[in-house]
Amino acid sequence: MKSRLALVCFSLFLSLATGADRVLETCPDTWTAKPHATNLLNGLGVNIHFTDPRPGEIKMIADGGFRWIRMDFKWDATERERGRYDFSSYDRLLAALDLYNIHALLILDYGNPLYDNDAPPRTEIARQAFARWAVAAAKHFGGRGVIWEIYNEPNIKIFWPAQPNVDEYIALALAVAEAFRSETPNERLIGPASAGIDFPFLEACFKAGLLDYWSAVSVHPYRNSDPESAANDYCRLRKMIDTYRTARGSERVSVSTASGSDRVIPIVSGEWGYSSAWRGMTEEKQGEMLAREMLTNLANDIPISIWYDWRDDGADPNEPEHHFGLVRNTLSAPPASNPAGVFEPKPAYLAAKTLSDFHNGYTYQRRLAVGSDSDYVLVFAKSDDLRFVAWTTSNSAHRVILPISQGQFAITKHIGESAGSISPGPRGLELTLSAGPIYLRRQ
Repeated sequence: MKSRLALVCFSLFLSLATGADRVLETCPDTWTAKPHATNLLNGLGVNIHFTDPRPGEIKMIADGGFRWIRMDFKWDATERERGRYDFSSYDRLLAALDLYNIHALLILDYGNPLYDNDAPPRTEIARQAFARWAVAAAKHFGGRGVIWEIYNEPNIKIFWPAQPNVDEYIALALAVAEAFRSETPNERLIGPASAGIDFPFLEACFKAGLLDYWSAVSVHPYRNSDPESAANDYCRLRKMIDTYRTARGSERVSVSTASGSDRVIPIVSGEWGYSSAWRGMTEEKQGEMLAREMLTNLANDIPISIWYDWRDDGADPNEPEHHFGLVRNTLSAPPASNPAGVFEPKPAYLAAKTLSDFHNGYTYQRRLAVGSDSDYVLVFAKSDDLRFVAWTTSNSAHRVILPISQGQFAITKHIGESAGSISPGPRGLELTLSAGPIYLRRQ
């Protein structure tokens, strides 16, 4: 979780390198509700970089609608003597999360100077030590609902120096997976947390049999293009998962604890965000992108969607890495007058809160055809009550007509502001679409 600029460039390279055979392909299964659809409240998450939150910080995360955090569970920070583990800092973190019913996705990652000179675990001795440490952690936090992720972006040299090697990663992932199956079979393990949707890397993992152990496949779908473009990538990845799962006869499993014949190997969007300091991006547009990213994931069967990042990492206006956060890296007021520890929210935080509040308890149903492929009108339902979300990827705002003949609808902007109400006319419900989603609920 270091340089997002480098990662986005890498993701674009992957798209060009692996997409020649699908330039004109549009998957018919995108934007189609699945029988096991989840409601958004259970799956919205955010990356953090601390184990000791500031006063009020976890409450603010919960108030934003987030029910998951993703955090590095670093080997070198928890095993400073061979075979002796200190998980106390993560005990404190999970205790703070428990107060607000927030779950943890913890990344088993990086090297340890005690083994292989701090390099990624690539020798048998280091792999087995890493696996013992990972199992010790899973036992320590057993039954707490933690999802364990095996490594972070092992397909790029930032995290797997000097060069990524899929065979080395597979050997590590299999060592951990076999240890989990033997000693902590009820704990959930996912991977590979790839930078971008790296199809060759992912396919190698599937060929090696890792789908037999993983409860989900995690990817980081960064891009500087519209988030809606991820839908076809998810579809292609899901087909690849099904191909290798079927070929190996894998049991269908889930990130949930549910059982039954409808269990699947889902895709987790484990890290994805837009920096408000990227060229052409603003804080306002970042808020739009958050809403559209999460809606794209929700409508394309992604049960957990984790935004990068919670806090801005700095204040340099020319450093994109400083501006992925939902909140600024300073408190909204001095501590003496701000005992709750509230950070100053950016529009993206308001967008997350509005999205969560509006869809609480509602599940995705379908996308309405309103004329242009660039126009998105999504339908959500709770019992017989329907709600709608609408936006466009077109460069200009324009009007569309929804096939609704009666009722009055309140309009809420994606950052929570009221935009009045609207009723259908003779031709239906006329809306003006722009890049910022609007939410409609029947009054």
